[in-house]
Amino acid sequence: MSEKVSSSAKLRFGPRNFVLLGAAIVALTAGYLLLAGGSTTLAPILLVLGYCVLFPLGLAL
Repeated sequence: MSEKVSSSAKLRFGPRNFVLLGAAIVALTAGYLLLAGGSTTLAPILLVLGYCVLFPLGLAL
């Protein structure tokens, strides 16, 4: 028995989603590199920005 998936249930990623997810990856990479280098101020800010702001926005919008 095959089930139909309604068109509203599909994920539709547009250019805005890819830009936000790309920015999240850049912020996370930079945050971890700075953290490995000993940064105690900018690294956590970039990690929070990547995980709590950019990544969810990239999935939600």
